[in-house]
Amino acid sequence: MTEHQQAAVAGGRRSAWREIVADFSRDVRTYPFGWSKAMMWIFILSDLFVFGSFLAAYAGVRLAATQPWPDRGQVFSLTIGQTEVPLLLIAIMTFILISSSGTVVLAVASSHERNRQRTAMFVGITLILGLCFLGMQVYEWTHLIQAGFLPGANPAGASQFGAAFFMITGFHGIHVTIGLIYLTRVLLRTVRGYYDRIGTYEQVEVAGLYWHFVDLVWVFVFAFLYLI
Repeated sequence: MTEHQQAAVAGGRRSAWREIVADFSRDVRTYPFGWSKAMMWIFILSDLFVFGSFLAAYAGVRLAATQPWPDRGQVFSLTIGQTEVPLLLIAIMTFILISSSGTVVLAVASSHERNRQRTAMFVGITLILGLCFLGMQVYEWTHLIQAGFLPGANPAGASQFGAAFFMITGFHGIHVTIGLIYLTRVLLRTVRGYYDRIGTYEQVEVAGLYWHFVDLVWVFVFAFLYLI
């Protein structure tokens, strides 16, 4: 093949790639949906199957247990003065996490208005609420371990309870930790004006999607592990 023919082939390839890029660009303009948001939705849907499998396994283990299942009202009670209040700490944790979903909504709404200060403020409040939730979960784990609750055994009934509890709440806690790291990154970029410079606050919305997912999963974890 001569040099002229090689140049013609190369030029044809470049032209084909330009057409592909142009077609893709037209699709993006027609359907204004960022790839980061699309990938977050795909992650959320895939992770739902993982949490669903864990909760289904928990239900199976509980049905198959030969020993009595621990009374969660007693296991997760909090002593106030001389009175034991069932599930008080868990109720506070749930209220805090659900409240953080509200602050994320306000952060996303502020980002749509390109209000950097309000966006940073509500992302910061969400971070504080998330840290409070995580701190309470650490306290809960520490208290249970000191009381003899371990993955292989516990003093209140079926030994499978400890393994199921620590696996599911630990997996959710990892997701909360990742969310806090993600929100910290979003907060720093918001404060530094990064999203104003690039012209989009889409990452605030993507972080909000992830945080809503973490909150929604906790509702099911709360119902399965602590109530049912």
